[in-house]
Amino acid sequence: MSATRGAGAFVKRGSRHGPDFYRHEAAGLAWLAAAPGGPRVVEVLGVDDDEIALEPVPAGRATAEAARRFGRTLAVMHDAGAAAWGAPADDWAGRCFIGDRPQECRPTRSWGEFYSEQRVRPFVAIAVDMGVLGGADLAVVERACDRIAAGELDHPGDDPARIHGDLWTGNVLWAPAPAASGVGAVESVEAVLIDPAAHGGHRETDLAMLALFGAPYLNEILGGYQERHPLRPGWRQRVPLHQLHPLATHSAGHGAGYAVALADAARRVLEL
Repeated sequence: MSATRGAGAFVKRGSRHGPDFYRHEAAGLAWLAAAPGGPRVVEVLGVDDDEIALEPVPAGRATAEAARRFGRTLAVMHDAGAAAWGAPADDWAGRCFIGDRPQECRPTRSWGEFYSEQRVRPFVAIAVDMGVLGGADLAVVERACDRIAAGELDHPGDDPARIHGDLWTGNVLWAPAPAASGVGAVESVEAVLIDPAAHGGHRETDLAMLALFGAPYLNEILGGYQERHPLRPGWRQRVPLHQLHPLATHSAGHGAGYAVALADAARRVLEL
């Protein structure tokens, strides 16, 4: 895959996955952007079987105020909902991906079944094949997945949220926002979402990924989120549960260090 910056566009091309890859990205961006009052989502200028052209996003720097606004708008986007746990973006029927890796989006009856069987276990299997996960660590991850799949950590008050699905800090850009008009108007900064793996998932999964990879002003993001949609009690203790997916994907691509972290998170899940 390669990326170029042309006149008025940021173009990515050359995926090994064929025509679904960039079209999946475009469908996910459109679905997230369709949530009224949600965060800014990078605009798709064009997409075909071989490439996607996106609006260029000028570089900015996060501020506490911008982070709090982002938290509020992220909650609004999540509240826009999805058809089911595991549902892909509306009107998308092709293959789905996270980063450069395929992953399933099959609607299921319960969050636990979806999360364990489509988000964690497929990447655990890859990590095992790579030789970075095994023995006692693998056993504890499997026990955690069994518990999740059985629905023990589902909650009847949770509904499928419209989530980004790969919300590590690198997929949140901070860009200058249009300045308000009038005397003394000051240019502000806003978050811009890129590179989604959008689907119907758990709102806490996006937040846990922001925490895992060190989003700037994380406490402000969480504070803004809670202003718009207070999280269910115990959410801090559930962070390791929602970090199993990103830790599994990284174990399958970035080595043993992430596999150790995956097993540690699984042990904490078993304590819930």
